[in-house]
Amino acid sequence: MSSLLNTRIGFFMAVRQIKRSSKWTTGLIIAVMILTSLNLIVVSGILVGLIQGAIDAVRTHYTSDVIISTLKNKSYIENSPEVMSVIDKIPEIEGVTARYLKGGTLEANYKTRVKETDKPNTAAGTIVGIDPTAEDKITDLSKFVVEGSYLDANDYDQVLIGSFLVKKYLPIESPGFSALDNIEPGTKIRINIGDIQREVTVKGIVKSKVDEISLRVFMVDSQFRSIIGRNDYNVSEIAAKLKPGTNPEVVRDALKRNGVDTVAKVQTYTDAQPKFIKDLVATFALLGNMISSIGLVVASITIFIVIFINAITRRKFIGILKGIGINGKAIEISYVFQSIFYALIGSVIGIVIVYALLQPFIAAHPINFPFSDGILVAPVSGTLARIALLIFTTIVAGYIPARMIVRKNTLDSILGRK
Repeated sequence: MSSLLNTRIGFFMAVRQIKRSSKWTTGLIIAVMILTSLNLIVVSGILVGLIQGAIDAVRTHYTSDVIISTLKNKSYIENSPEVMSVIDKIPEIEGVTARYLKGGTLEANYKTRVKETDKPNTAAGTIVGIDPTAEDKITDLSKFVVEGSYLDANDYDQVLIGSFLVKKYLPIESPGFSALDNIEPGTKIRINIGDIQREVTVKGIVKSKVDEISLRVFMVDSQFRSIIGRNDYNVSEIAAKLKPGTNPEVVRDALKRNGVDTVAKVQTYTDAQPKFIKDLVATFALLGNMISSIGLVVASITIFIVIFINAITRRKFIGILKGIGINGKAIEISYVFQSIFYALIGSVIGIVIVYALLQPFIAAHPINFPFSDGILVAPVSGTLARIALLIFTTIVAGYIPARMIVRKNTLDSILGRK
C-alpha cells in the first residue's frame, strides 16, 4: 500500500475519530494546547519585555535615536555650534535637544541648621542646562513632573529636581548615598558647582524609571551657561530624534562622515546601551525558554496520555482494522493527524490571543515593574519557531503510543489478550 494511500486513509480515520470523540475531551485538549502556546510565547516575551521596556524608555526619554556626547578626555563637545550646523543639514533628523552638564552637590535645610558643626543635608547629582521647549519636544520631560510644574524658558533660579535626589521618593539610608530631606516645590536649595554656589528654588520634581532623569537637576540653559561661564555654546550632549522609519545607523554614519566623531562620541541608542543590558536581555530570554519548556513537556505528556488511553480503549477496533487489511502505518498516521489537529487549533487560537489581545493591551497598559514599564516582546519569527516546536513535540507524543498499540499482534488485539 502506497504512502499516499496510507496518508489518505489515516486522514479519513482521524476526521471520523475527532468527530465522534467527546466534545469535552476535545475542548480540554485544545485548552491545554492554547495554554501551552501562550506559555511558550508570553512567558519569555514578558521576561524580555521587562528589559526591553527599560531600553525603550531610555531611547524615548533620554538618548532619543542618536546621541552625541563628549569624548572620554573632554568635558564638553568642542565646536558644538559647527556640530549643530552639520546636524541641521541632515534631512532625516526631526529635532534635537542640546544639554550642558556639570557635576555638583545640592544642599537643603541649610537655613535651619543650628550649628555649623551639624551635618549638612547634601546630595550629589548632575546639573543639566536645557532648552525646556526643545527638551520636552524630544524626550517628553514634562510628563514626568509629579509635583510642581515644568520649566519655562524665562524661569530664573528655578530647577527641576530628580526624584532619586529626594528622600521622600527614595528613602534609602546608606553611608554611600544621600538624598535631600523636606523638599517640595517652592523649597530653596543651594547648588554647588566647583567654587560656584547658587541658591535656587525647586519648581518641580521629576520622577522617571530612567535613572539619567531621576538623578539629575534641570535648569534653563541660558542661566546655566552664565553660572558655569560657558559662553562658547559648547554643549555636553546632543540627542537627535529621527523621522519615522529612519535607520539610526544611517544618520550615525552620516555624522561620522562629516567628521563629528573627531570631536564627539556618536552613537545610536543601541550603541549607547551598556553591555550588561544586552546580557540581561539574552539571560532573560534563556530563562523564559527554560520556563516555557516545562509547559511544552506537560503538553507532550498530556497528548501522550490522551492518545495512549484512546488507543488502548480502541485496541480491539485497531486489531479488526488490521485484520481487514488496513495497514498499521495508516492507523499510526491517523493518530498523528489527531495530534496535529489539537496542536494546530490550540496554537492558532493562542497566536490570535497574543497578537489581537495581549500585545496591544500590554502596549497600552505596560506592566508596572519597579525599574521599567514592561511590555510583551513577541516577534513573529520567534513565535512561529516556538509553535513549530510545539507541533513537532505533539506529533511525536501522539505517534509513540499509537505505534506501541499498533505493533501488538493483530489476533491478541482482537481477542483482548495481553
